[in-house]
Amino acid sequence: MKDYNFYVYILTNWNDEVMYIGMTNNLERRLYEHKNKLVEGFTKKYNVNKLVYYEHGTDVHAVIAREKEIKKWRREKKNNLVITMNPTWKDLSLEWEAPKISPEGRNDKLATPVISTSASEEKS
Repeated sequence: MKDYNFYVYILTNWNDEVMYIGMTNNLERRLYEHKNKLVEGFTKKYNVNKLVYYEHGTDVHAVIAREKEIKKWRREKKNNLVITMNPTWKDLSLEWEAPKISPEGRNDKLATPVISTSASEEKS
């Protein structure tokens, strides 16, 4: 059986004032789209492209429910969620963009994100 991967994620702008919550099945591709302003809408208009938080899940319905849950929260609760993974609010996607160089000098290992378990998975 094929494994499916879904992500709920939080983006912000350069000064962490504007927040966007989204869901995707390919986080790296989606961040590329946000950063290069390939999709019209909120993130393009407000220059929201800094990944500060994400969760991984394999059940699309659970991930959609989690996205909706987070979207309903007050800003303070969303901020506290970000701090659990990323206390300095750095752009987590920058770790993926710079390839790691092995001792042999080859780009044979790319940086990959550390993925947290979604709260909905922990309950089941």
